[in-house]
Amino acid sequence: MLIPELPAYLSALGGSEYKGLIIALFTLTAGISRPFSGKLTDTIGRIPVMAVGSIVCFLCGFLYPILTSVAGFLFLRLLHGFSTGFKPTATSAYVADLVPSDRWGEAMGVHGVCFSTGLAIGPAIGSAITDHFSIDMLFYCSSLFALLSIVILANMKETLPNKQRFKATHLKIKKEDIIEWQVLPAALIVLWSYISYGVILTVISDWSHHLGTSNKGLFFMIFTLASLLIRFVAGKVSDKYGRTVILRISLSILMISLLGIAFANSEFWLMSASAIYGVATGMLSPSVTAWTIDLSKASHRGKAVATMYIFMEVGIGLGALLAGSIFIDDVATIPSIFYICTGITFIALIYLQFIYKPKVLAQ
Repeated sequence: MLIPELPAYLSALGGSEYKGLIIALFTLTAGISRPFSGKLTDTIGRIPVMAVGSIVCFLCGFLYPILTSVAGFLFLRLLHGFSTGFKPTATSAYVADLVPSDRWGEAMGVHGVCFSTGLAIGPAIGSAITDHFSIDMLFYCSSLFALLSIVILANMKETLPNKQRFKATHLKIKKEDIIEWQVLPAALIVLWSYISYGVILTVISDWSHHLGTSNKGLFFMIFTLASLLIRFVAGKVSDKYGRTVILRISLSILMISLLGIAFANSEFWLMSASAIYGVATGMLSPSVTAWTIDLSKASHRGKAVATMYIFMEVGIGLGALLAGSIFIDDVATIPSIFYICTGITFIALIYLQFIYKPKVLAQ
């Protein structure tokens, strides 16, 4: 709901030169919190960790209208990142607990359908609320949706066996708690492929406006709707034919979509590229998440998922910084940013095709 409106909001506060930090600060905190969320997910349980993410999101919606300086806004982006740092890590582990291993791809596809539905509806609703009411009302509505997720969590049953009571020592992170090295191949693919998403979050609102789109959330709605449709089958197909096969195809489609965004000269072509981008991410996300779980030990499932998300946050943050450093309210620079993203995605494809060597790992 917030993403399409935040660049203009920051400019109105007098911080247009900091647009790259809107996503970068958010992902920085999310990335820092991942080792904590991974460890806590494997010790105190999935549901408490999910609850922390929802509560932070709920509180931030009320703080944005209060902290209206550029510094206050950037501080809130740091704080808000904890919601993403905790919620998805525990959710993915929770979903994996519920289904047998030979259906993890399908399960992550279903999970991704719900994720994509929120991404599809949110930006369009957010822009509509801002246009008809105010940006403050948008912030309050985002808190309302976070509250609804808290209500749902209160009625869910814990899936972690032998969970422990929370202790302060659980917050002590050792070097071995940060990264689950067994899932590094999947994490690298996530890193390289999500740099483009950080770029999109940073500049696509301005690019859409430049090409004549009135609703800045339309791009997000189209690509997430396309992603939603493909997720129904992508994860299931990866269960049958293998994760890396689907990932090679999705990375190739992702490159095509990024070039399409760069070459777009009208709203129609931009939205067409958006749909192709949605197909690529809809195939990639459930497959790479299931692959991460495949590569991990059951006792370290939370840490494995957290590792994947750490690399995702790094990718998104690097993409945002890349876009912010090149694009300073100059839309003429946007195509070149997407050319760079295409090259980075090609590196991921080369790694998967020629460098990665599968290993048999004990569970």
